[in-house]
Amino acid sequence: MTDPDVSFTLAATMSTAAAPQGDTAERTTALSHRIAREVARLGPPGWVEVEASFAMTAAAEITLVVFGDGEDRIARVFPTDEILAMLREHRHLSASFGDGPWWRYLLSMTSEGRMDVDYDYGDEPFPDDQLFPPTVYRTDIEIYPRERLPVWLAAYLNHGDRQVRTPRLAAEQARADAAAGTVATRSAPDVEFPALPEMTSRWALIAAAFVAVESDLGPRAAPAFLVFEGTSRGGATLCKLPGDRAVLSGGVWDAPELDAAYNGVGTFPQLYRGAPSWVADVVLNRRAANGLLTFCYWWEGGHWHRGDSPRADDLAGAVPGVWSAQTVVDVIASRLGDAASAAQLAAIPALVRAAEQSSMTHELLSAVFPGTGFDVDGAWFQLTVAGLTTERRAEVAADA
Repeated sequence: MTDPDVSFTLAATMSTAAAPQGDTAERTTALSHRIAREVARLGPPGWVEVEASFAMTAAAEITLVVFGDGEDRIARVFPTDEILAMLREHRHLSASFGDGPWWRYLLSMTSEGRMDVDYDYGDEPFPDDQLFPPTVYRTDIEIYPRERLPVWLAAYLNHGDRQVRTPRLAAEQARADAAAGTVATRSAPDVEFPALPEMTSRWALIAAAFVAVESDLGPRAAPAFLVFEGTSRGGATLCKLPGDRAVLSGGVWDAPELDAAYNGVGTFPQLYRGAPSWVADVVLNRRAANGLLTFCYWWEGGHWHRGDSPRADDLAGAVPGVWSAQTVVDVIASRLGDAASAAQLAAIPALVRAAEQSSMTHELLSAVFPGTGFDVDGAWFQLTVAGLTTERRAEVAADA
């Protein structure tokens, strides 16, 4: 087929610090043109676009090249040895752009020759299917030393299970804290986080609102657990336990204390300082297993407690808008958008009050999310598993 007339641009996500300079710029640009032309030659008849990702280190490589046509059909092809050789050369040259070479080379191109290239230095975690075992990255770092690593990658390589807290270890640490007189920091309800009942009801109601508008994002409720993953890659888990106890834990994407600790100029925060023995792995956010937990609070005796976790007002990106009833009203209103009627908006405060009193009804929910276009059944399920509906209260009363 005829080679596309490649018009080369760097993707907007490429950082200025990583921009090639001088002769290296000319060489890497020429290589990218050659790579693009060779990739284009692999395309099947009628292709209109190609997306390619090349994850590379000095010890291993993963490639994915997919062509698409104008009828939503796709075809995966495999790069030639010549393409891979050029990519290795490009990666070697890129080591002079900044702190080490790129980890992934991302290419998008149309059959008309429009091409975008992004050099991925790991600012965000790599997709699971393009993530190598830790030993592969360690080998690459020996060949291309770096001053620092992205926090998630540094944790992936070096977390050493330091945040793992098995029940046995939790009990041992709790006994050691008691013997040493180590205590956690205690905060009064609503000074940092809301009290547990209000936090639970608000979290579940926000989850119901996201489900009602059929959003794939946002918090969710499940029996004993409330979860949240934010768009800024922060997130948290609230695990409720018998005896009016709970554990709130999670991570902030750009936590400076983890960056300092993993990159060698700080110490690791003692998140479990003074924690009771029931603050253990099974109730902790999944980030603990990867060494990326940045906060851990526990509720006991009517108060939130924490070790060396940051204050709650530093965790807004990792926790849904549970800070006040008005915050919840604002979040729900934002989910409805500009199309919301005055009646819908006026019904939101009553919905929040009912959730906080565990007296939610279908009528209140439908007043905010009426008619077609809303998943009211899914929203109702979120409220049910969180124990906020009148039906549950009636069942409990009948059983008694």
